[in-house]
Order: sequence, then structure tokens, then C-alpha cells
Amino acid sequence: MLLVPGSERMAADASSDPVNGRILWAPRKSLWIGGMTLAALVLGPMFASWDTLALFLATSAITLCAGHSVGMHRKLIHGSFACPLWLEHLCVYLGVLVGMAGPIGMIRQHDLRDWAQRQPMCHDYLAHRTDFWRDGWRQLHCDLALDRAPSFRLEPRLAQDRFYAWLERTWMWQQLPWAVALLSIGGPGWVVWGVCVRVSVSVTGHWLVGHFAHRHGPQTWIVEGASVQGHDVVIAGLISMGESWHNNHHAFPGSARLGLYPGQVDLGWALIMLFERLGLAWAVVTPDHLPHRPALRQLRHHGVGCPVMGRLRPGGPSRGRFMRGAPRL
Repeated sequence: MLLVPGSERMAADASSDPVNGRILWAPRKSLWIGGMTLAALVLGPMFASWDTLALFLATSAITLCAGHSVGMHRKLIHGSFACPLWLEHLCVYLGVLVGMAGPIGMIRQHDLRDWAQRQPMCHDYLAHRTDFWRDGWRQLHCDLALDRAPSFRLEPRLAQDRFYAWLERTWMWQQLPWAVALLSIGGPGWVVWGVCVRVSVSVTGHWLVGHFAHRHGPQTWIVEGASVQGHDVVIAGLISMGESWHNNHHAFPGSARLGLYPGQVDLGWALIMLFERLGLAWAVVTPDHLPHRPALRQLRHHGVGCPVMGRLRPGGPSRGRFMRGAPRL
């Protein structure tokens, strides 16, 4: 298996510019999240009950953890572990149900932002640099059109995958079968909380974590020369499935483990370890498997060594390992 870092999908040249561009209202995106949020705010209180709350919590946990965090982010975007194709498809499908975008759209959005943030300067939109309410409007209801964006080159394995092409065309419609099933089982309240509230909270929560993770919070690492640094959003470690340990992610983007230090709960990593124990995941990448980054500088220590140098004590940052068939990084 060949890991393809997101930065390699963005084919930049001397003319590529991460700074200049226009923020445009995106009607389809805006109406989608706006409609889900309006339904959640208006209908959610009307149908609130213990069973609808339990449904919301269960479906959100499954789609955010197995879907967005493990399937979309750590597997599809970063290729930080290998697994059977059926399991990859299942996790990515669950990630589509989160309601942010299709699989190809998610990769494109992530890799453009990732490429831009690593440059000496980038557009405010890509850095979450504006105030809270303006950033919320821009991220949830608008898109950025860079004047000279790098071209996006998806690797053949993904570009030729018919299942991903189908999900890309129909990602909004994927809520419909579940809405019908929930309606038949629990009535309209289950549809409101199992679809509208879940999608609204998940998408808005994703923006909230991204907003604060690029502005405030603890830092262990700095990537010198990058216009945007990552911060840990400590309060969201559990509910984000580990995604809010964003300073670690900026330092080691190819790592399957995001919560590297004691106290950093990472449910996405726990699921990957469960897959590994069941023989469903291998070639699990952690910081000690990644190549040295000259621009990476450590600001503080947690008493467990530096994971990129592999000086780890038992129970320290990385217990993952290469297994048979693991890629050489």
C-alpha cells in the first residue's frame, strides 16, 4: 500500500497563490446546513425525549468516530492505516452520513486547506483568522475561490472507485433511506433527532473545533515557516473522537493516533486498535514511523519523550507498529 500525503494531491507550481481569492456564497451548501439547523432548532424541542436523545447520541458517535474521524480523515485522507476495502467503504459511508460533503469533496477541501496552511501566508478563510460569527458564516455557508489555486490530482485508486463516485453524487440523498427507516420505527421525532439534529450539530461542531484549533489552546509543537499553527482544544477531546488534539495532528499529519500524551482521549485511535486486534487493520502509522521534519520544533515536554525520535517509555505516545506489508515512509 502506498500512502499518499494530502500535500501531494495538490499540484502547486510557482504561480499557485494561497492568499488571493474571493469568498462566495455557496447556495447548495448554505441551504443544506441552514435547513438542517432550522429544523433542529424549531422541531428538536417539540420532539425531545429520552429515546430521541439516545438515538442522537448513538448515531452521532457512530458516524463521527467510525465515519468521519477514522474513515474519512485518518484512512481516506491521510492513509494512516490499511484495512480491507469493504471496511474502508463502510467507514467512509458512515462519514458521508455526517453530512459535510462527499468523499472526494472532503479530500479536496481538506487538502487545499492543508496545503495553504503550510505556506508562509494564506487566505484568512483557510486560517479561520476572522472573528467568531464571521468565520461561522463563511465556513458553513460560503466557499473560497482562490485566484490561482493548485490543481487537484486524486490518485487513481480513489478516482476510479465507483462506490466513491456514487457517494460523491448522492451524499445529501444518503440521509433519505435512514429518514424513512427512522420514521417507520420511531415516528417523526426520530427523523428530527436522528437526521436533522445530528447533521446540524455534527457539521457545526466540526467548524467550532476547526475555529478554535487554529486560534487558541495548548501547543506542544510548532511547524516553523507555516502560516497557521494547530492548537489542542482540550474540552472537545472526547466528543470530537480525538480530532481536537489538533496540535499533534499538525505536527504528525500522517499519524493514525492523534491523542499522543496521557489524558488525551482518542476514541478514533481506540477503534483503529480494535480493528487491528481483529485483524482488520495493519500498517498502522504513528509518529515514530514518520520521517524527520526539519521544520518541526517542540515547545514543551510531557515526560514521555519525543515521539518523532522514538524515545518512548511503556504507555507513552505511540504503541502502534508496522505490521506485515507496512509501507516504508
